[in-house]
Amino acid sequence: MDNKEEDVKVGANKFSERQPLGTAAQAGIAEFMATFLFLYITILTVMGVNRSSSKCSSVGIQGIAWSFGGMIFALVYCTAGISGGHINPAVTFGLFLARKLSLTRALFYIIMQCLGAICGAGVVKGFEGNARYELFKGGANFVNPGYTKGDGLGAEIVGTFVLVYTVFSATDAKRNARDSHVPILAPLPIGFAVFLVHLATIPITGTGINPARSLGAAIIFNRDLAWDDHWIFWVGPFIGAALAALYHQIVIRAIPFKTRA
Repeated sequence: MDNKEEDVKVGANKFSERQPLGTAAQAGIAEFMATFLFLYITILTVMGVNRSSSKCSSVGIQGIAWSFGGMIFALVYCTAGISGGHINPAVTFGLFLARKLSLTRALFYIIMQCLGAICGAGVVKGFEGNARYELFKGGANFVNPGYTKGDGLGAEIVGTFVLVYTVFSATDAKRNARDSHVPILAPLPIGFAVFLVHLATIPITGTGINPARSLGAAIIFNRDLAWDDHWIFWVGPFIGAALAALYHQIVIRAIPFKTRA
């Protein structure tokens, strides 16, 4: 039994606690391009659903959720080895709290993510045209009628907690060593978490859980509807990310793990 536990400890040392990163320039460009593509595909999907006369003639809410989750799966897979595949200021914030990247790198990522999101939403507006883009509210996040700001904030906190906790679990070095017999592609559970959170919270806030996504859509739409509740889509995700980081680092990782006899 002792030998097996030692094997797990040795295996854990093979997995770096810090995510593999390219140079700062490469990583920043990767985050910019990934967030640009993320906003382009997802907001365009939202526009298509809103433009349809009936849910049956479009992909509907499920399709919107799949577009967000599927793009995260693809983009995390493409950029994980370059920048870590954050594509979300909340994820970057959570990883910063867990001391997996420096403050300078975290701020640089967040800036590049926001710039990419703005450009992605801007391209969508160029395709759709001003009138149609404004008619369908530009894919901006806001608290829907029938819900309070508190409801929206709570939905964003819990939704981001699910996402960031999944990121930590899917990329945990100890887990990779302990469960090396279980094949896992980290982008898959991360993308699936995004999909499930969107299914649950699209009716409440349109689902933010990504401040860059919310900021990009709000800036390009630029109407009071988008800005009135905009603080929710920064405060909620950052609180959710902080709670997920604390839970994973203090509670989960503090529990000694053992192999089976």
